[in-house]
Amino acid sequence: MSVDSVQCAADKVARLCAAPRGLVSLWRDASDVVAGVVPYYWTPCWFTLDPVSMLMTSHYHFGMDEFPGEWLAAEYYEDDVQSVPDVMRSAEGISTLHEAAHGDPSGSPRWRRNRTLGGDQELIARLRTRSGETWGALSLYRDEGMPMFSETEKSFVQEIAPVLAGGARRALLCGQAEEPEYADSPGLLVLDENWNIESATPGVDRWMVDLPGGDWDRGELPAAVITLSGRVLRCVEDRDRLGDVAISRVLSRSGAWLVLHGACLTSTGRRRIAVIVEPAHPSRLYPLLMSAYGLTEREKEVTSMVLQGASTSQISAELHVSAQTVQQHLKSIFDKTGVHSRRDLVGKVFFHHYEPRFRDNEKRTAAGRPVRGGPWPTQSS
Repeated sequence: MSVDSVQCAADKVARLCAAPRGLVSLWRDASDVVAGVVPYYWTPCWFTLDPVSMLMTSHYHFGMDEFPGEWLAAEYYEDDVQSVPDVMRSAEGISTLHEAAHGDPSGSPRWRRNRTLGGDQELIARLRTRSGETWGALSLYRDEGMPMFSETEKSFVQEIAPVLAGGARRALLCGQAEEPEYADSPGLLVLDENWNIESATPGVDRWMVDLPGGDWDRGELPAAVITLSGRVLRCVEDRDRLGDVAISRVLSRSGAWLVLHGACLTSTGRRRIAVIVEPAHPSRLYPLLMSAYGLTEREKEVTSMVLQGASTSQISAELHVSAQTVQQHLKSIFDKTGVHSRRDLVGKVFFHHYEPRFRDNEKRTAAGRPVRGGPWPTQSS
């Protein structure tokens, strides 16, 4: 494939990911584009992850409506040469099963499971934004007899990974805006190029009222929304910035920080602007850990870093405490959560607080409803 064709595919992925849309629709269309550069067997498996915990929140694999329970358990508990969590925490963020097994994967339980579905090779890639947030993962498969994944193919996947991560993030925001789950769920506005409101999701008015300037009751948009919309249209007119997403951070009237995402919708042949508004709050993992286990603020920080695969020395350096202090925190965390190791801690948090979300998203995908991110809500959420 020519360099121009590869770049054209990367540009197409960027355009797909820029426009707010449903997650399953994004994965389907992106799969078609990826296939033109990186041929694969059957269909990819797409995952979303909570960027704070790095734990899986959903999967989409056409033809596999339900991820086998024993396979899901293996991702978090099994010793193998490759797993989605291990690749997510690795320095490279990409791995092939054959390379991880030094050319002979026959001893890998993962490989044997893949063989039951006709697969042989597997490539796993982390979908992480350029700002460092991991929002998803991609697994591609090849059957016996297909060529090995090449360096050029892996480079292409790594090039589009940050764009796909941003697309997944926006798709999850759109889902929350379409079917709000929390009082502070995101809101979505669609404007025409003259700033007239075409549509608005439930609850978006509370964000518009809280943004400085404007008068929602009189139909006057806040200055931050108009400014962002102008940036979106300028990006569209610049051919080198097609697919770009405009983002701004605004201090609201109530004193909270809000994040605005803007992108251009052109599917109808005329330009329309989508603006997503969300609160700039920390992950819902922290209050969950407090309510479920009574962890202190420091213990929540340590737990979060353990979930992301940080070593004792890395936690010590990040939190500016001694290794001995980290070990003391870990002992307290293990006692409170009823586990005996880091792996058990990761598994317990996933299966108690993320697998319910993972399974509910399978039902949502089958029903054509928006996919959710983050852990399963606590009763106080």
